[in-house]
Amino acid sequence: MYKVYAISSLSKNYIYVGLTSDLDKRLLRHNRGYEKTTKPYAPFKLIYTEECSDRKLARTREKYWKSGTGKEKLKLMK
Repeated sequence: MYKVYAISSLSKNYIYVGLTSDLDKRLLRHNRGYEKTTKPYAPFKLIYTEECSDRKLARTREKYWKSGTGKEKLKLMK
């Protein structure tokens, strides 16, 4: 199982979308500043998750949430 997730920075106006097979570990890495892309925006709160049966489907869903339409919906969830 893969999960597509969206996290929102608590300190800046920033939303990150990604996919993982271990959500807890991945969120910990983001919040501890281990990820180069998100390090300047930590800490984060989880705002959205979606389970996918395989990596291909998860990647398709991740692309949607990173698109303009998907990002607008995430901003409303924030």
